[in-house]
Amino acid sequence: MSYRIVIAPSGFKESLSAAQVAESIAEGVRRVIPDADIDLIPLVDGGEGTAEALALAGGGRLVPCTATGPVGLPVRTHFALLGEDGSGPVTAVVEMAAVAGLSLVPAGQRDPGATTTYGVGELIRAALDLGARRVLVGCGDSGTSDGGAGALQALGARLTDHEGRELPPGGAALTELARVDTSGLDRRLAATELLVACNPFNVLCGAHGVARVFGPQKGASPAEVEVLSAALERWAAVLTRDLPPAIDLRSAPGTGASGGLGAGLAALGARLLPRFEVLLDRLDLDARLARADLVITAEGALDHQTVRGKIPAEVASRAHAAGVPVFVLAGTIGPGAHLVRAIGVDAYSAILPAPMSLPEAIEGSSEILADATERALRILELGTRLAVRAA
Repeated sequence: MSYRIVIAPSGFKESLSAAQVAESIAEGVRRVIPDADIDLIPLVDGGEGTAEALALAGGGRLVPCTATGPVGLPVRTHFALLGEDGSGPVTAVVEMAAVAGLSLVPAGQRDPGATTTYGVGELIRAALDLGARRVLVGCGDSGTSDGGAGALQALGARLTDHEGRELPPGGAALTELARVDTSGLDRRLAATELLVACNPFNVLCGAHGVARVFGPQKGASPAEVEVLSAALERWAAVLTRDLPPAIDLRSAPGTGASGGLGAGLAALGARLLPRFEVLLDRLDLDARLARADLVITAEGALDHQTVRGKIPAEVASRAHAAGVPVFVLAGTIGPGAHLVRAIGVDAYSAILPAPMSLPEAIEGSSEILADATERALRILELGTRLAVRAA
C-alpha cells in the first residue's frame, strides 16, 4: 500500500522558505516510506515568499527594483505582476516583508518606533507605473510598527505636527501627529482596487493591539511599547478625523496587520481581507488535503499565537474537516502549543535534536528538519505495527 502524504508547511523565518521546508520534510518522509505519494503544497501567509508564490501560481512575473528599506536605506526588492496576458486586470502583489520585513532590520537596529513602511508605498507606485489597476498587499513578517504612515507618505500624503512640520519616519513620531493632508496623494489610487491580505486577529489598538502583542518581538522595551501604543491611538484618531474610513481603525479585524499597515491602507479605501481566502484560492487546498492519508505541516514556532491565524492552524482545521490526521513539526514549542489540538492537530514535535545556538540551527536547518521528520515517521511506523499486532 502506498501512502499519500500532503506536506503543507509555512517557511521558517530567516532560515528556509516554505518550498525549502516542504522539500526537507519530503526527504525525511522518503527515508522511511520510499514509495510514498507525496504532494508538496508550500504555503505563504502574506509574509516572506508571497509575491514569488503567487507569481508562480498565477503565471505572472517578479519585477526587481530598489526601494527604501525599514531603516531608511535602499534595499533590493521586488513585487509580482499578474494578468499581463489580458486574462484580467493587471494585478500587482506587493509583499511588504520584501521591503519592510524584520529580516531587513539589522539586529542592532530593531526599534519598531523608528522603522518605516515607506518602501511599501514606493512599491505600490512602481506597480501603478507598470499599469497595475489592482494591488494586493501581503502582510506578514514585518519589522515595522508605524501604522502604514510611511507608506502613505510615499504615496503623497503629508503628516504634520502642530507647527506644520513633516513628521520623521517611524511609529513613535505619530505621538506628535496633528494632521494628515492627502491633497498630494497619487491620483491613480482613486482608480485602483487596493486589497490587503492580512491576519484578521491583528488589531491596531487596545490591550491586544500590535504595539503590545508584537512590539517586544520587534525589539521594543516595555517603555517603548507604551509610547508606540499611544502613538498608534493618535494615528487612528487623526486618520478617522481627516480621512473618514468605512471601518473602525482601532479595532476592526486586520487593522493591526504588519504593525498597523492594514489601518493605514484601510484609511485610503483598501479592503482588508482574511489572508487565506485570498492566498489559497488557486491551490485547490481542501481537495488535496481530503485525498491524503496524512498531512504534515510546519512552522518556526508553535505556541499560543499559532491558533490565531497561522498556517498550521489553517491547514489543521481544513484537514480535520476532511477527517485526515495532522502532524506538526516546529522549530520551537512554546507556551500554549497544546491549544492546537482543539483545532485538529493530532500530534506535534520540535525538530532540534539537542540544544544549539540559533546560528547553528539556521545553518543546519534543512538537515535538522529532514532528520526530525524521519524520527517522527519511524515512531509513527512503530505505533502502526503495534496496533496491527494487537489486532
